[in-house]
Amino acid sequence: MKFQHKHILIYKWNAYNYLDVYRTFERMGFAVDTAEQFLPSYDEDAAFFEYLTGLFSRTAYDFVFSINYFGVISDACERAGLPYVSWSCDSPLISMYHASVYNDCNYLFLFDKSNYLAFRSLGLKHIYHMPLAVDAERISYILSESRDLKLYQNEISFVGSLYERNTYDKIVTTLPEYLRGYFDCALQAQMNISGGNLFERLLTEDICAELQNYYQLEKSERSFSDLRLIFSATVLGFKAAKEQRCSFLQALAKKHAVSIYTNSNARSLVRVDYRGSVDYWTQMPKVFHESRINLNFTIPNIQSGIPLRVWDVLGAGGFLLTNYQPELELYFDIGKDLAVFESRPELEEKAAYYLSHEKERREIAERGAENVRRHHSYRQRIQQITDILKKDIES
Repeated sequence: MKFQHKHILIYKWNAYNYLDVYRTFERMGFAVDTAEQFLPSYDEDAAFFEYLTGLFSRTAYDFVFSINYFGVISDACERAGLPYVSWSCDSPLISMYHASVYNDCNYLFLFDKSNYLAFRSLGLKHIYHMPLAVDAERISYILSESRDLKLYQNEISFVGSLYERNTYDKIVTTLPEYLRGYFDCALQAQMNISGGNLFERLLTEDICAELQNYYQLEKSERSFSDLRLIFSATVLGFKAAKEQRCSFLQALAKKHAVSIYTNSNARSLVRVDYRGSVDYWTQMPKVFHESRINLNFTIPNIQSGIPLRVWDVLGAGGFLLTNYQPELELYFDIGKDLAVFESRPELEEKAAYYLSHEKERREIAERGAENVRRHHSYRQRIQQITDILKKDIES
């Protein structure tokens, strides 16, 4: 079977990989329209729902696509009898804990296998595991046309947020001493875990019952998210990311030249070279290519999956030193395509090792780049997605 019209609609928002996805669909022969509107609520928006409904009545689309899931788009597609394809780049997606996720129109692709298994257990009709990807050809072109690569040279670099404006720091003083002590211990325990998330298990019924007196959960009527999920992901998860990133960067900076590219306030990081923020498209690949070591710290919310940053670094031919994630072993030869650490001492040890073993470091970077170029392009992923969609429609 072939798509009848080769015409799709993509919801456009500020996802980093939006343009890679858009261009890939075009290269695969699809005519692509876009819908762009700020949504105060991902779940329901009457004006956007009516806009989409009217659009669907005037234009024949094969399906609607978005990066991450939006309940209002699903509901509009359900009414129109139009397939809705969503591919996650964040985990967990709080927007998926919504009644609309059971709509028959949905084809949901999650990059975190743990999150995928959790939703599959809920009986969703069309749900699949799909890792993220990279457009290495685009990055190669950017690098080949650049005349300022020397400006982005670093010994060790980190590109990302410090999450210094997290909710936990805003509410911690309102919590009773018992809860503060409990969460301090939970955060410290999480700091010693790589490739896992302890928070949901530590948020017991008793803890949640007391916590709800100090933290108000806001959700729509059709949402089935709960306090445990929201507080674990959007409060403790971001706080843990802040503590880990600051602690690990500070430790490395005692012995090596460390640079950070971020929109965050990095003044608390002593001896870490703050180099401002970088544009995802035009500058970030240069940092990855020119840094001897690129760091990745996966936020604990992503329990098993590989975040976009890993693909971006490897696609730029950069050497990557990342925290361990279970799914890395599904797609990479650890120690040959990239290097991993599972603790702060191991991070310090491996950073020193690879800085003093230049030939091995370069060979690993080259092999990692070749791996993603051959096996993990957006074209390959989107071909898998469209093949699955065709097969399900046929059956």
